[in-house]
Amino acid sequence: MSLIEAYIITFIASFCSLVIEMVAGRILAPFVGVSIYTWTSIIGVILAGISIGAYIGGKLADRYPTRKTLGWLLLISGITSLTIIPLTYAIAAYRFPVSLMMRIFIVTTIIFFIPGCVLGTISPVVVRLTLKNLEKAGNVIGKIYAFSTLGAIIGTFATGFFLISYMGTRSIVFTMGIILILAAIFSGSLIKTKKMAVLFLIIAIPFLWLIYHYMYKPPLTKQTYLYKESDYFTIKLTKTTSSDGKTPLEALILDNLIHSYVALNNPYHIEYEYERIYSDVLKWKFKKDEHFKSLTIGGGGYTFPRYMEVYYPKADIDVVEIDPEVTKIVYNHLGLPRDTRIRSFNEDGRWYVMNCKEKYDLIFTDAYNDLSIPYHLTTKEFLQQLKDIMKPNGLLMSNIIDNFQKGAFLPSYMKTLAEVFGKDNIYLVSINPDFENTKISTFIVIASNGKMDIDNFVRFVRTELKDHAKSYVVPKNMVEEFINKKYAIVIRDDYAPVDNLIAPVFEERFGYNRKS
Repeated sequence: MSLIEAYIITFIASFCSLVIEMVAGRILAPFVGVSIYTWTSIIGVILAGISIGAYIGGKLADRYPTRKTLGWLLLISGITSLTIIPLTYAIAAYRFPVSLMMRIFIVTTIIFFIPGCVLGTISPVVVRLTLKNLEKAGNVIGKIYAFSTLGAIIGTFATGFFLISYMGTRSIVFTMGIILILAAIFSGSLIKTKKMAVLFLIIAIPFLWLIYHYMYKPPLTKQTYLYKESDYFTIKLTKTTSSDGKTPLEALILDNLIHSYVALNNPYHIEYEYERIYSDVLKWKFKKDEHFKSLTIGGGGYTFPRYMEVYYPKADIDVVEIDPEVTKIVYNHLGLPRDTRIRSFNEDGRWYVMNCKEKYDLIFTDAYNDLSIPYHLTTKEFLQQLKDIMKPNGLLMSNIIDNFQKGAFLPSYMKTLAEVFGKDNIYLVSINPDFENTKISTFIVIASNGKMDIDNFVRFVRTELKDHAKSYVVPKNMVEEFINKKYAIVIRDDYAPVDNLIAPVFEERFGYNRKS
């Protein structure tokens, strides 16, 4: 084998390996979210596969040092790559009766280990077929591995910066499989004549089209009418109805979480109870014709910003949504008018806050997505930046899902807030009044940049809102107990184990650690 051929083949194999590794997180996101557990499993499993594959490839290269060996390995690598998407839908949703970390590891191993292993066998075989003179072995091996690494680098940047945006994970994985199969045909001596190659393609093309059409087709149904992979999320829109069965709703799903419910023709409709707490606080703090400035970090379906726009006609409403595709979908499918007063900023929430010159009366942090919590939006340093852009007596409201009795993230987040705003300015509001028996639930943590008359808010809820209210203020002594829990930590930029803090709740909510 010539050096040029060796460069091309190892470049292709490494390119495909890193492309598959890069999209692996996005492939698993709709099932397990994106967390440190996901990426640890992906990187570890694929590296283990490549390592074992290199060992096996070395053995095969010494025993069967032919181009046909290389051809079969390339062909098998292409076929195993094509199994990734079908295996994901067959395996990833299964609830193995183990812990969350182990479940993610098992799913990742079943889906990605064999493709990684087969791809790892290619470089040793190429080196064996290329070496003709041991005196120049170091030079030859160095050049081959340099091109292999170059392929990995280009695969990484191409996937992250271009391919996911333009193709989506299904088309990317399918294309990598086709590239590897073509490499097997044209460089592996599996097909010796042009007629055989043409015959192979005549048979293979319809077969591959059927695979793509039936196994790689986006999972659209009568209810799920939009499926889109953006640079940040797997986005789905699904038709559903309100909890009382009376109002048709559109559900916006980001990865594995229903982020928003939207009533297209009624922006006053609020389905999520935590957003009704937002509404209760606003009705207490502002009159309908009063001017105020609000910032929402994490737009999602823009449900509450749309509500504020129609209920408070003089309010200035800013939304920071990192994914421009989400904002585009809200405009095109979820009823946000083109002439809206809502200003959208498609950038990272922390970057916006760091460069913000505005001062806000209200800030909502709504970017927490099950296990996929952006840790840099929970730290003491970020909360201080939020405080710096708040007006005197401004309010910060964050929705948190945790176990009220034994959760670790909620008390840690509140303790972190207390470091910035002071313990006396931290309040907790629940959607459930039975605090003693509340377990996993949604809570609103409120931090005030100044003294908040929480007793006055409680009276307002009881006397003015009455049965329409959804806010139940947790007593101050219980809030202090939360902040002082032994396992509560101050979340900092250099110490933010957010995935570990929230994982037990994720397991309990979805039953991943239960015996079946």
